[in-house]
Amino acid sequence: MELKLVLESILFSSQKPLSIAELRACIKEAPGYAEEPIPTELQQVKAAVLEQTLEDLSRDINVMGRSFRLTCVAGSWQFVNAPEYVAWIKALVGHRPRAPRLTQAALETLAIIAYRQPLTRAEAEQIRGVSVDGVLKMLIDRGLVEQAGRAEVLGRPMTFKTTELFLEYFGLKNLEDLPAADDLRRVPVDKPPGLNTSDPELDTAETSDSEADTVEESSDNDPEAENDASDPNDVDKAFDADDAKDSGEDEEDEDWESDDLKEDDESSAGDGFDDDAELENDPSRN
Repeated sequence: MELKLVLESILFSSQKPLSIAELRACIKEAPGYAEEPIPTELQQVKAAVLEQTLEDLSRDINVMGRSFRLTCVAGSWQFVNAPEYVAWIKALVGHRPRAPRLTQAALETLAIIAYRQPLTRAEAEQIRGVSVDGVLKMLIDRGLVEQAGRAEVLGRPMTFKTTELFLEYFGLKNLEDLPAADDLRRVPVDKPPGLNTSDPELDTAETSDSEADTVEESSDNDPEAENDASDPNDVDKAFDADDAKDSGEDEEDEDWESDDLKEDDESSAGDGFDDDAELENDPSRN
């Protein structure tokens, strides 16, 4: 008896998806209901063999182009109708009332939990930017989210995660089938404002003040540094003042020399008149 056909018959008769463990249990209990002996190797089939056989069966059905598919949803296997035949199925079953669809807020919150689970309510609210109390309660009531335990932080708040019904609801085999799951899980979550201990602008201002204090202190301790830090225009003015001072001293020296020459001339002129008078009164010249 072929294992593939056994699995196909079990899944075809089941009204719900079956996991590998449930399939193994069904196979082990079958000898108690069998009219003929069942091979021992079939009764002791391993989980890995079961999973590989189910994947082979799913591939064979797809190759044959049947109107149904064998899919794995949330770790459980089931037959589902191919989407191209949905119109005829609706005509058969009629318009049955459907569960209300999830709102946009519920979808956003559910996506946050799915990608970042397990997480606390406060973390979900930080990412969304609004309260999620009502939405979270609705997701729990719908069976899409459940409690995952308590976080190892101050206060030990409750954490939340998605359920197997969530995977079944969206037709996912596991959480790794979420679109771009690896990229979105790496998106960092900013800390709440109260937890930020550093402000880039404040750090920059403090650094500037510290540098200014350092320059001022070095200038007080080093006179040359103070002169170097002075305005170049002030230096030029100082040189001009020195030049003017030197020029004034030179002019003063010239005035003193002029006065000395004047006194010498007057002295010479006075001596000349006295000599002529002496010559006129000299008896020897007569």
